[in-house]
Amino acid sequence: MKVQFNREGLSQALALLTTIVPERTPKPILRCVKIDAAKDSVRIYGTDLEVGINYVLPAADVQQPGQVVVPAGRLAAVVRESTDETLLLEAKEGKCEIKGADSHFTIYGQEASQYPAMPDFKGEADVELLLDSLKAGITQCLFATAKESTRYAINGVLWEMKGKKLTLVATDGRRLARSRVNLTANPSDKAAAAKLIVPAKTMNLLEKLAGGGKDKVLVHLVDSQAMFTCGNVVVSSNLVEGNFPKYEDIIPSDYQKKITLPTEVALSAVKRAALLTSEESRGIKIAASKNKLVFSARAPETGDAEVDVVVDYAGEPIEIGFNPQFLADCLRVVGEPQFELELGQSDTPGLIKAGANFLYVLMPINLS
Repeated sequence: MKVQFNREGLSQALALLTTIVPERTPKPILRCVKIDAAKDSVRIYGTDLEVGINYVLPAADVQQPGQVVVPAGRLAAVVRESTDETLLLEAKEGKCEIKGADSHFTIYGQEASQYPAMPDFKGEADVELLLDSLKAGITQCLFATAKESTRYAINGVLWEMKGKKLTLVATDGRRLARSRVNLTANPSDKAAAAKLIVPAKTMNLLEKLAGGGKDKVLVHLVDSQAMFTCGNVVVSSNLVEGNFPKYEDIIPSDYQKKITLPTEVALSAVKRAALLTSEESRGIKIAASKNKLVFSARAPETGDAEVDVVVDYAGEPIEIGFNPQFLADCLRVVGEPQFELELGQSDTPGLIKAGANFLYVLMPINLS
């Protein structure tokens, strides 16, 4: 194989691929990427057997077709540190040479025929939406997924489709984020009937896809896998097995205490009140009274903090405790200049709504 690459294009591809290629694995070949040069295109593949990337490299001049499998980290480092506009890659018998104007690297690879087979996007799309819309939805819910849990279903993000709306839901059992985004076409009957749980790793990868504006993401469902394509990238992913919690049951619908707050003001108040929390006293208290909201924290070994915010509120007084990190996580992604805080009792969840499409449920904590 002999191919001349645009260095910047190759570097961007490897930056995406190395987000899923495992650094430690009992299968050394999975630490590699596979480059497949045909007469009319060059593809680079990476996988951890759960998520895979099939990336068509732009501006590649194929002088001799062929294949090579090389360690992803080594190749990415060489390409990243190069100062050349183009790089020549030659591969033969498992040995890969990368040549620049003043550099020459040799990297030893593995047998290309042993690399796992990677699927391509085939068939009609079951779901279509704009990349920007998907990214916005991911930003508003991905942070709420469980990081480690034996309940595998909450390690991913639920996809539900009805008409030309996609609902994304994530929870870790202590908080829940729901975001709705528009589809550009009605989903297929198969997609509309399904409740897909897409792994958090895959959602994070989709958020990193380059593009925007009118770029579309197409989704094709195949058995227990989902295929996503946008531009020159195809992402294949196993879906999470199991049943996602019945999230509708925990979204409060009858709260009477409602307060509208400026997002930046509230985020600042949360962050400042949290400055004097400690390992033992991690929560902050929100106290609502007539035309005032007080964010406070108290830690016996640290001190006290109190931040007052003027609000339009005439309801009954209430005090409730929250994890400040969970509250700040939400306020960073609401995407609106103001939001509505709805409260029930001190031992019931808080509810945040912003715009027509974002909702967040946060369980209270005991501060006594």
